[in-house]
Amino acid sequence: MLAAVSLPFPGVISPREYRGDVQQRRIQRKWGVAVGVAVSGSSPQSSATSEVGTEINGAGKRVEGARNAEKMPAPVSEGRGEKLTVLYEDGFGDVSVKDYLERAREIIKPDGGGPRWFCPLECGAPLKGSPLLLFLPGTDGVGLGLILHHKSLGRVFEVRCLHIPVYDRTPFEGLLKVVEDTVRNEHARTPNRPIYLIGDSFGGCLALAVAARNPNIDLVLVLSNPATSVGRSQLQPFFPILESIPNELHVTVPYLLSFIMGDPVKMAMANLPGGLSPPETLDQLSRNLTSLLPSLSDLADIIPKETLIWKLKLLKSSAAYANSRLHAVRAEVLVLCSGKDNMLPSTDEAERLRSSLKSCKVRYFKDNGHTLLLEDGLNLLTVLKGTSMYRRSKKHSFIADFLPPSMTEFKEKLPNSSWLNAAASPVFLSTLKNGDIVRGLSGVPNEGPVLLVGYHMLLGLELDPLYEAILSEKKVMLRGLAHPALFTEKFESYQKEAPRSDIMRVFGALPVSPLNIYRLFSKKSFVLLYPGGAREALHRKGEEYMLFWPDQPEFVRMAARFGVTIVPFGVVGEDDVLQLVLDYNDLQRIPFTKEWIRELNEGFVNLRMDVDGELSNQDFHLPGVLPKLPGRFYYMFGKPIETRGMKTIKEDRAMADQLYMQTKSEVENIMAYLKKKREEDPYRSILQRALYQVSWGSREIPTFEI
Repeated sequence: MLAAVSLPFPGVISPREYRGDVQQRRIQRKWGVAVGVAVSGSSPQSSATSEVGTEINGAGKRVEGARNAEKMPAPVSEGRGEKLTVLYEDGFGDVSVKDYLERAREIIKPDGGGPRWFCPLECGAPLKGSPLLLFLPGTDGVGLGLILHHKSLGRVFEVRCLHIPVYDRTPFEGLLKVVEDTVRNEHARTPNRPIYLIGDSFGGCLALAVAARNPNIDLVLVLSNPATSVGRSQLQPFFPILESIPNELHVTVPYLLSFIMGDPVKMAMANLPGGLSPPETLDQLSRNLTSLLPSLSDLADIIPKETLIWKLKLLKSSAAYANSRLHAVRAEVLVLCSGKDNMLPSTDEAERLRSSLKSCKVRYFKDNGHTLLLEDGLNLLTVLKGTSMYRRSKKHSFIADFLPPSMTEFKEKLPNSSWLNAAASPVFLSTLKNGDIVRGLSGVPNEGPVLLVGYHMLLGLELDPLYEAILSEKKVMLRGLAHPALFTEKFESYQKEAPRSDIMRVFGALPVSPLNIYRLFSKKSFVLLYPGGAREALHRKGEEYMLFWPDQPEFVRMAARFGVTIVPFGVVGEDDVLQLVLDYNDLQRIPFTKEWIRELNEGFVNLRMDVDGELSNQDFHLPGVLPKLPGRFYYMFGKPIETRGMKTIKEDRAMADQLYMQTKSEVENIMAYLKKKREEDPYRSILQRALYQVSWGSREIPTFEI
C-alpha cells in the first residue's frame, strides 16, 4: 500500500503504526490521506515523532508550521529486532508491474509540490541498526521503481524513494541538491553507517553525481542500467522525432516505449508463484499479461509529451555531469546491466564503468530489458547478499553483516539441488549419541556451536543437497568455510553471469581463516569445514574418497576452546554420477589449458604453503567430466564428538593429535561403510527409483537396511 495520494500540500505523513484506530481515522478524514508515507528530515522508519502537515522543502528539511497542523500521536518506532530467522518470509513476489501502474496513477495527481521523499508502507520497520536506502527513479520520476522489492528491502533497510512530480521542472542541479542535502544530513546523524543510493537509469547519473561531490561520505551505489550511456543510445536518432509528434498521437509513444524499455513477458513473470506445473505457469502468465497490457496506456499520463521532452533534456545534462566526474567517485559501486536493453548499450557501459571507477562490480542479466528492477529474474536484496555489499558499518563483515537466506531464496537459488535431488535421490543417515544409526538428521545436534567435518566430493557436488537438507530439517544456518580465492574479483570475472560464489555467499559461505572460525564459534554457529580443501574437491583419477588432510590438527584446538561439538561425516556417490576423464595432470599436458591454469591461479593465496608434497598443490582448474546414468548419493553423520572439558588440549599436543586422528578415521570409516552398504540398496539405480515413484508417488524412496 502506498498512501501519498492527493496530498493537499507538498509534505507527507510518517509511515508508522500509530496508536488508536480512532485517532488514525480522524487524521485520515482531516487530510484525505491514509497514514503510510514519509518524507525525509528525520528517518521515516525510525524517528519517534512526526507532525501532520510538516512541509519538506527541496533540501529535505522540515519547515515547521507550514500548515496549522495538528500534532500526531507518538508513533511506535520499535523495529523488528536485531536479526532475521533462517528461511524468513521476505514478501518478494507479492506485487507486480500492474500494481506499479495502478499506484502510479494515484501518486502522479498534481499537488503543486516539488520533489520529495516518501516511504512505502509495505516496507515496514527494519532491523535495528539498518542502513538508509535512497531510491533515485528513472525518467518516469514516480519513485515506485522498487515496488517489487519494497517488502524484502524494508526488512533490512530504512527505505525512502524520491518522487519527482510529473509537471515539476527542477533542473538536474536542483535534484542533485535535494539528494545531496539529504545524504549530508543523514551522514551527520549516523556517520558510522553507510548510505545506499539505488539509481535506476537517470537515477544512476544522479547517484554518481552525488558520490563524486561527496567522496568522504560512506556511500554504496547500485546502478541499474545507468543512463550515463544515453549519448550512445540506440534511440538517439528518434529523440528529435518525439518532439514533433502531435499531441493527439502522443498517447501511443509511452506505450511503444514500454516495449522498447522492458520485456512485458518478464514483467508479467515477476510475481509468478513457484512450484507451478508448465501448464499452470503458462495459464498464470497469460492471465498476468492480459491484465498488464491494457494498463500500459497509463504511461501516457505518467510521461505526457511536455514531460517527456523535458526528461530527455534532463537525461543528457545528467549524463554529461556524471561522466565528467567519474574520476572523483570513491564509493563502492555495483552495476546491474541487462543483455536485452533496447534503449541503452548497458552491457558495454557496465564494462566502461568497471574500468573507470575505483571500486566497481558488475552483475549481468542476459534475458532482461531496460526496466530491470520491474522484471522477473532479479531479487535486489539477493544480489546485495551475493556480492557482499550489504553492511551496517564502514567495513563489510561476513559474520556481523550476514543475512540468512529467505524462503524465496531457498526455493529459487539452489538450482543444483533440485536436479541433484531428482537425479541422485540422496539418502541422509546420522548417528545418535548411543551409537544407533537412523535415517534423517536427528543425530546432528540442534544447538551450536557445531563443526561438521567431512569429505569434499569432486567439484563439491555434495554441497547443495547437504545445505537443503540441513535448512529443511534442522532449520539452522550452516556457515561453510571456503577458499579465499572464491571471493576475489578475479575469480568472479571468469563467470560473467551470476557467479557461483554469489550463491555460496547467500547461503552462508565465507573465507576460511582462523579469525573467522574464532568468530563463528564464539557465536555458537553451525560451521562446515573441509580440511582437504581444493585438493580434495579437485582430485585426480583414482583418488575418489581419499582424504587429503594435513598432518597438523588445525581445527581441534579452536573447537576445544569453545566446547564445540564435532560431527564427522562422509558422503559417497560421485562415481555414480560423473566420470572424470581429464584431471589436473591431463590438463597440464595440454599447452593452452596449462597456461590458462597458470593465469587463473596467479595471485591466489596458497593455504598449504607450509605443507610439502601433493597437499600443497591446490591449483584451481576445471576438470573434464562426463555424466553417467545417475546412481545415488549417500550421506552419513557420525557420532558427535564432545569437546567440552577439553580446554587443556591447547597445551597437550598429543591429545590434540589424537582427537584429530579420531575425527579423520571416523570420516574414512563412514565412507567405507557407505560404499559397502550401497551395494545392498535395491534403489541405487535411477531406473529402479523411477519405477518406485510411478507406483508409490512422492513417498520417500527406501534404501538399504540400517
